[in-house]
Amino acid sequence: MGADLTLTDANFQEQVLQSDLPVLVDFWAVWCGPCKMVAPILEEIARDYAGKIKVGKLDVDNNRQSATNFAIRSIPTILLFKGGDVVETMIGAVPKAYIIDKISKHI
Repeated sequence: MGADLTLTDANFQEQVLQSDLPVLVDFWAVWCGPCKMVAPILEEIARDYAGKIKVGKLDVDNNRQSATNFAIRSIPTILLFKGGDVVETMIGAVPKAYIIDKISKHI
């Protein structure tokens, strides 16, 4: 799985909450500049950690229910889910090392 895992309100339960692997979810929007800065970092993490973690993107404009369910108030917000629960929250355009530090204790 790469960062091309497109998450929606319809598949969130199956792809994220019921996943056997931890799932890093990028809550983003097309118009969000900082989201564009984070995207290549998440693609690298998806490649580097393939088989250990899933990385997906959820467009908050088109999937308002999921964004509301997790109280997303600013984007990018990156949540790490494990066993259906949020175990890490990262808000803003954070560096790759920061994300790796957060996910490494959960894989």
